[in-house]
Amino acid sequence: QVELAESGGGSVQPGGSLRLSCAHSGYTGNRYAIGWFRQAPGKEREFVAAGRWSGGTTYYAESVKGRFTISRDNAKNTVFLQMNNLKPEDTAVYFCAAGLNIITSMTSNPRGYNYWGQGTQVTVSS
Repeated sequence: QVELAESGGGSVQPGGSLRLSCAHSGYTGNRYAIGWFRQAPGKEREFVAAGRWSGGTTYYAESVKGRFTISRDNAKNTVFLQMNNLKPEDTAVYFCAAGLNIITSMTSNPRGYNYWGQGTQVTVSS
């Protein structure tokens, strides 16, 4: 059973930074992706960033390119989402998810992911 747990959310002012962590366990293979998604009230869950670690490829939504960076500490089974220059529209619950044997074309699609964390709130407000 794969388990994921997010941490690092909070409240910041516009222009501030946060680093989210996703600790994952229960899977020892290398053909998987860890993705970050977010969901604001009344909106659908949307893709933020993902990493396909067998090839070291990362993906980003256009809205966060240049501001967010996904990375991992393989020894700690932890994936990070560094978020800089945060904007009010980044306010949402952020989820990490694991997609086992996920195909490339599904990397940014929530339906491609098998396991989800509980989410962590990020609020950007002055």
